[in-house]
Amino acid sequence: MLVPKISKALLLGISLVPAGMAAAQYVTGKGNDATMPLHLTKPDYDIPYGETTPGKVKQVLDRVYHYLDAVTPMQLVNKQTEADVALAKAGENTILKKGDFRLTSYEWGVTYTGMLEASAATGDKRYAQYTIDRVNFLGEVVKHYQSLLVKNPGMVPPVRSVIDPHALDDAGALCASMIKAIKAGANASLVRPMADNFINYIMNKEFRLTDGTLARNRPLLNTLWLDDLYMSLPALSQMGALTGDSKYFDEVVKQYKLFAGRMFNHNNNLYMHGWVQDMEPHPQFHWARANGWAMMTKVEILDVLPPSHPGRAEVMEMLKKHASGLARLQDRTGFWHQLLDKNDSYLETSATAIYAYCIARAINKGWLDPKAYGPMAILAWNAAASKVTTEGQVEGTCVGTGMGFDPAFYYYRPVNNFAAHGYGPVLLAGAEIYRLLQKHPFEINDSAVQMPG
Repeated sequence: MLVPKISKALLLGISLVPAGMAAAQYVTGKGNDATMPLHLTKPDYDIPYGETTPGKVKQVLDRVYHYLDAVTPMQLVNKQTEADVALAKAGENTILKKGDFRLTSYEWGVTYTGMLEASAATGDKRYAQYTIDRVNFLGEVVKHYQSLLVKNPGMVPPVRSVIDPHALDDAGALCASMIKAIKAGANASLVRPMADNFINYIMNKEFRLTDGTLARNRPLLNTLWLDDLYMSLPALSQMGALTGDSKYFDEVVKQYKLFAGRMFNHNNNLYMHGWVQDMEPHPQFHWARANGWAMMTKVEILDVLPPSHPGRAEVMEMLKKHASGLARLQDRTGFWHQLLDKNDSYLETSATAIYAYCIARAINKGWLDPKAYGPMAILAWNAAASKVTTEGQVEGTCVGTGMGFDPAFYYYRPVNNFAAHGYGPVLLAGAEIYRLLQKHPFEINDSAVQMPG
């Protein structure tokens, strides 16, 4: 008897699935439908499924902490000899000792916040101390060089971007983390002046469009970067919470509406990466990490925006729309793609971690339904955690990325373990998933992760 072609192909293990489509899993064994519950057969998942516990989350956080604590020194050195230099003797030939990452980058502002959140969630004070020690160190260095600049204004200090910021990248993420660090116990007399300086830059010095929208003149004139929501508004939100001055909250809501009005696509509930004045039409490239910055900005705003503020309802509604747009595009592995709506673009770690954090935090705050979004957040965490090596490095993170107007630019951006953008998001995600597992324990029902409420 001839075996039908399809059966022969299956017997030989030949895939008949068209390229780009996921193949069904065929499981063989001694049991059959009459002798065993086949619906409980364990699939061969790409990432761990249904195995997340607070203890396992903490193990990942610890690996990241130990790595970062070892490779981000707090030390001044001689530029030529690299010999250690005491702060009192630091001068024109002194630089910050180089580690794997820069203590004054916007990415490290996210990492400082991530360490604070990990500490608050788990009770492990080492994480918070990491941030407190480093922002205090930066405050001491800034204070020292400000006194030197009085006598030698032409000097280029190793903390120039803190003393004299020239972009939102210099200011916003670091500023937000510094204000949070003050609340966690950092030295206010050292750290508050740096935060005030950053706020002054954002409010009074950054380039703006004629309607007041924070903007840049690169890569083209009068350009909005979606990234800049996070590089400005969380800092202003935190200053509003610190001072109680409503002008900061008003500016936050105004800026968010100006950005979202130009950059949010209500057809797919995603943001475009860049907007350029006088460009028509606008290419719709939904870059994953930029959408992450936008999502995280909404979470940061809602964390501190007073319930009575007239702009709160709109920001909340936009958070829910964005969450629904992202949920539709999560990959079967738990990751999201570099270009969110392009499944042939690579799976990217930093954005996945940001979404895990934001969705979990929104659930924990009561803004999103745990039944609808809890499994999505846990799956995203499992995906991101799978990219943390035994040494604590984060794999699969897209390097720093400017703005492009063709698909190849985004498709071919390199990934690198030393892309600093992955570390803060992983810390934030781990902290919030840790809370989620305690506040909303999940169940396995018919082999699926379910979160009753």
